[in-house]
Amino acid sequence: MFNLFHKKAKAYSDLNAEAFHDGMKQKDAVIIDVRTAGEFHSGKLSGARNLDMMSPDFKNQLKNLPRDKAYYLYCRSGNRSGHACATMADMGFEKVYNLAGGIVSWPY
Repeated sequence: MFNLFHKKAKAYSDLNAEAFHDGMKQKDAVIIDVRTAGEFHSGKLSGARNLDMMSPDFKNQLKNLPRDKAYYLYCRSGNRSGHACATMADMGFEKVYNLAGGIVSWPY
């Protein structure tokens, strides 16, 4: 029968700001801001690169990323970056982390 309430297990981790901040300092860390270019230019985390999740070529941009890095994704609230993390996990990325609460929860 149909299992309408079955949820697929998340293949990425939501991190609070402190754990995200610690993780992004690691040598294999890649920080990705999935907001629009305008949002990105209005303020970003140090060292972040912008890959707009709403861009039609977002998945193609992900295909070019090395699989052996740890990816730390964020957006404004954590929603878009959560979806982007799930997309990356579905594509085979194993170390994918979402900033829970987004940049609005960033105290640093």
